[in-house]
Amino acid sequence: MDIQLFVATKAFIVRNGKVLLLRESTKYNDGSNAGRYDVVGGRIQPGQRFDESLLREIKEETGLNAKIGRPFFVNEWRPVVKGQQWQIVGTFFECFADSDKITLSEDHDEAVWIDPKDFIRYNLIPNLIPAFENYLNR
Repeated sequence: MDIQLFVATKAFIVRNGKVLLLRESTKYNDGSNAGRYDVVGGRIQPGQRFDESLLREIKEETGLNAKIGRPFFVNEWRPVVKGQQWQIVGTFFECFADSDKITLSEDHDEAVWIDPKDFIRYNLIPNLIPAFENYLNR
């Protein structure tokens, strides 16, 4: 089986000390984690700047305007999507929203602002667990 390699950016969007989580909808075409919580992010398209990609994803998935802060974690995960093995290398950034009013895309069916120390209470996609641990220990 050929492996598809992608580079992604992920946003820990922060507002008033809370981090935004989005629950993946069953309507997400490239989804493999329906019902689980994730943070905003996505694959970088060839030729696209990483920061432009992340700001676009934030706007598309939440309707928010945000400022990108520092990267704090790099990880990789290997989901199988529609029978295809993917390898995704993702860089996690702390980002700052100008509002807490979310407009969800159809890829997600719920948004919740959480105290980052409470991350373990949520049904997270697996790659978020070490990202939250790193975020809290920086």
